[in-house]
Amino acid sequence: MIEINETHDQNLKSWIESANAPGTDFPIQNLPFCVFTRACTYENVRIGVAVGNFVLDVYACYESCLFDDESFAIAVTADNYCLDHSVMRKNTSVQSAFRRRLSEILSEKADENTRKSVQRNLIPIEEAQFYLPAHIGDYTDFYSSIFHATNVGSMFRPDAPLLPNYKYVPIGYHGRASSIVVSGTEITRPKGQNRTNPDAAPEFVPCRNLDYEMEVGFFVGKGNELGETISIEEAEDHIFGLCLVNDWSARDIQAWEYQPLGPFLAKNFATSVSPFVVTMEALAPFRASAFKRPEGDPQPLEYLYSEQNEKAGGFDINLEVYLQTQKMREENAEPFLLSRSNMKDLYWTIAQMLTHHASNGCNLQTGDLIATGTVSGESKEERGCLLELTWRGKEPLQLPNGETRRFLEDGDEIIMKGFCEREGFRRIGFGECRGVIAAAE
Repeated sequence: MIEINETHDQNLKSWIESANAPGTDFPIQNLPFCVFTRACTYENVRIGVAVGNFVLDVYACYESCLFDDESFAIAVTADNYCLDHSVMRKNTSVQSAFRRRLSEILSEKADENTRKSVQRNLIPIEEAQFYLPAHIGDYTDFYSSIFHATNVGSMFRPDAPLLPNYKYVPIGYHGRASSIVVSGTEITRPKGQNRTNPDAAPEFVPCRNLDYEMEVGFFVGKGNELGETISIEEAEDHIFGLCLVNDWSARDIQAWEYQPLGPFLAKNFATSVSPFVVTMEALAPFRASAFKRPEGDPQPLEYLYSEQNEKAGGFDINLEVYLQTQKMREENAEPFLLSRSNMKDLYWTIAQMLTHHASNGCNLQTGDLIATGTVSGESKEERGCLLELTWRGKEPLQLPNGETRRFLEDGDEIIMKGFCEREGFRRIGFGECRGVIAAAE
């Protein structure tokens, strides 16, 4: 497990003033990775690092001879279109060396020549066009929030909300990698079979109950060979960093199609991810214990248990979901806060998810995306999707401007945010994960 070091010092400041602002997502203590081009040119897709209100072009800094031998291995490959070819597959010592060097050249202690060299390679965030952080070969979505699973189960099985396997095995399904899109991409309302009348044949119509799911994703760094497993003690050595995920869901289509094999067309039409990947090292100060299981719950099976994971396998990441309707935008009204939740409330840790995924010899590959499933808390204000918030549409939400919502309507925009706060450390954030709903074609 990565330890806290000098790059996490709350007193560390940058010569880039916007990186020192109290509310910034991207202080010098964060330095998340992204893939971008200048929006005005759409040329030279590069690896970038966010700092304050800017994106640093890493390869251009390499060309300016700003990286030494230790950090050279990442910088020299940053003239690339995805992180999995340049950063994610490097070992943790190389990644740490690169982070330390970034911290040095961005620190207020950097000399004038260094500052001038870096300054030439800073691009304002608003002038950047972002792309998916990695070439995502595979995508798996878990179901790791016991509060979400209990709420959803209660709607369909009031007497037995959780199935017997839930507390023993991290439940997941394989999603569709080709329909993962970066934040800001418009989401077209899907069509599918809908059977609202049990006495009639299903219809093929646009989804009526379109929903979002507030999730956290993590990227596989180092993979494993087919037939090999990954121990719980080594799991985090295979995880590069975390991002925000919106697993868009067509609830009415899902209700008709999911039995007996689970999600299919209700889930594979689109999944949005934030453009910034916050590294495991940046998150070191914000570790939490694994979910405290209530008395009577079984302990994880041996292959999913370690003392270190129980002590610090969780993450204290605050998550927020906002809704801005078309009418709200026209009236210049601020987005409405739908819910707040926290990743530390997940029943299973990301190490347990990854270990279980590979426990049958499944070969995970660099750049694979694994998501937690909807992150919900115990209270109503912590429910991470509209299915829960409106209790399957039976309790519509009242918005400040007089509108109501059971599920998402055309023109609605969902905005997801994530951030970490802890006394003694700088606040760091994940940026945003956005998506506007467009009418079905």
